[in-house]
Amino acid sequence: MSLPEVESGWHRAVLALGSNLGERDDELFRAVADLKATEGIRLVAESNVHETVALTESGYDESAPKYINQVIIVDTVWEPQALLQIALSIEARHGRVRTDERYASRTLDIDLIDYDGEVLASEGLTLPHPRAHERVFVLAPWAEIDSDASIAGKGNVLDLLGGLDKAGQ
Repeated sequence: MSLPEVESGWHRAVLALGSNLGERDDELFRAVADLKATEGIRLVAESNVHETVALTESGYDESAPKYINQVIIVDTVWEPQALLQIALSIEARHGRVRTDERYASRTLDIDLIDYDGEVLASEGLTLPHPRAHERVFVLAPWAEIDSDASIAGKGNVLDLLGGLDKAGQ
């Protein structure tokens, strides 16, 4: 799929959404609607919803509630930290409670995966997302909407996806 060019003054960002609690489909639908309704964010593309096995501290867990995942591409005027804060506020409005547990079940998770291909390491934000290249539930939906996509320092999304063990996914 060929994506439109980014307008001057705007930035292209990739967001991954997931949910494994509550009305999962509704959570993703409403989260995408919230992002689209935010001034300074334009939806460029959205993947289909993919159901996946939950990733936990000990690996993939078939007994845990399954996730649904989706990737969207947006154009935005917001800088990366501000876009992340918008995503976090949407998560909170959807009942996301953050704990110290890294792989906790959640009503909504929105990760900033890529922002103009930038490499950034700051307090609370690393770009590209440090584990995106290892996750089928990010790469498969992303490749669906942008087969030419790449992750800075890691490679083409389709190539990365092809190199992963898709067991459990």
